[in-house]
Amino acid sequence: MLKGKKLVIVMPAYNAEETLEKTYNEIPFDIVDEVILVDDHGTDNTSILAKKLGIDHVIRHDKNMGYGGNQKTCYNKALEIGADIVIMLHPDYQYTPKLIESMAYLIANQVYPVVLGSRILGKGALKGGMPKYKYIANRMLTLFQNIMIGQKLSEYHTGYRAFSKEVLEYIDYNNNSDDFVFDNQMLSQIVYADYEIAEVTCPTKYFEEASSINFSRSVTYGLGVLGTSIKHFLTRMGLMKWHLLKKR
Repeated sequence: MLKGKKLVIVMPAYNAEETLEKTYNEIPFDIVDEVILVDDHGTDNTSILAKKLGIDHVIRHDKNMGYGGNQKTCYNKALEIGADIVIMLHPDYQYTPKLIESMAYLIANQVYPVVLGSRILGKGALKGGMPKYKYIANRMLTLFQNIMIGQKLSEYHTGYRAFSKEVLEYIDYNNNSDDFVFDNQMLSQIVYADYEIAEVTCPTKYFEEASSINFSRSVTYGLGVLGTSIKHFLTRMGLMKWHLLKKR
C-alpha cells in the first residue's frame, strides 16, 4: 500500500525471458502490492519464468493479441483485483523500475492522475542508444501532436506510464486499437477528458534483447499517430465526433 492505495505493476510481455528476472528484481516491493504479467503468446518461456519468480498473476494469451490488446488485458486485470494505482513497466529492461516510487507518489498524493516516464526530457534517449531516425521521428511526431492536441508534452511515445484508477475506469481504452497506436489513442482520451499529465525524466536502454519495432511497423505506427492527432483536433474544434473521446 502507498498512502492507503493499492499499487499494481502490469507487465505486457512478448518474448521477455532474457530480461524479465532483472526487471522484476528491481521492483520496489516495499510499496508494490501485486504484479501482473501478460504473455502475448510469445515463443519463449516467459510465462514459465514468471511463475517461477512468483509473479502474482501470470496470464498467457491463446493467440497474439497485439501490443494494445496486451495492455487491455493488463489494465482490465488490474482493475479487477482492486488496483488504485497502475504502472505499466515493460519487462525488457528498457525502462528502469527504480522510477516506480517517484511516479506512484505523484498519483498517491493526488498531485497528478497520470505520470509518464519521458526519454526525451534531458538526454536519456540518445545517450541510451535510441536510433537517430527514431529520435527524429519522435520529435517531429510530438511537435505535431502537441499542436493538434493542445499540450506541451516532451513525448507521447514512452511505454512507461502510471495511471490512477479513476482514469482507467473513465476512458474507453477497451475500444482502442490492438496495435501500437493504442498508446497514443489512450493519451488522446486522457487529454480530451481534461486529466492532467506529469512527466519525469527517464533514462532508457537500447540493446539486442530490448523490444523494438522494425522500420515498416514504425511507419504504420507513425501514420496511426497522425490520424489520432487529426481526429482529436477535429473533435476538439467541434468539426467531428470521434467515438473514442468523451468529456468528463
